[in-house]
Amino acid sequence: MSATRPLDKIATGIAFLLGLATILGALGSQFIGGLQPCELCLEQRLPYYWGLPLLALILVLWNRLPLPVWYIGMAIATALFAWGTFLGGFHSGVEWGFWPGPTACTGVGESFSMDALDNLTPVIGCDVVQFRFLGLSLAGYNTLISLAIVVLLAGAMIFQARRTR
Repeated sequence: MSATRPLDKIATGIAFLLGLATILGALGSQFIGGLQPCELCLEQRLPYYWGLPLLALILVLWNRLPLPVWYIGMAIATALFAWGTFLGGFHSGVEWGFWPGPTACTGVGESFSMDALDNLTPVIGCDVVQFRFLGLSLAGYNTLISLAIVVLLAGAMIFQARRTR
């Protein structure tokens, strides 16, 4: 008898590793590479900060979770990364000039005060692309990666449903 891992667990594990590599890459580009994230960049990290611990918990408790709880956890994780796909796509559209971004990171703001010069933290506009590879910005890659994670997690739920019929 061969011991094969179920496709649902494999897909979930790949989604987790892909997400972990992505957020580590984002943090590395900031703290090692010197790229400064804008407001939308930071917001795009939230699905990873919330979704990855949830996926880790699901993976650790894989055979101990009641099936309805497993489905709820997977649905929440999938929704978080679907939200990440939207955020990445929205940010990419701002970068390409398809639509305006939030005024907090693409506008001039309401007023300016000389006291603001005390804050020496660089402010990067959401419409400024600091790095492109093969024509896509990091927001564009985040859109594709988040979408891949959504597909993997949705596939895992479909594999689980077929396996438990």
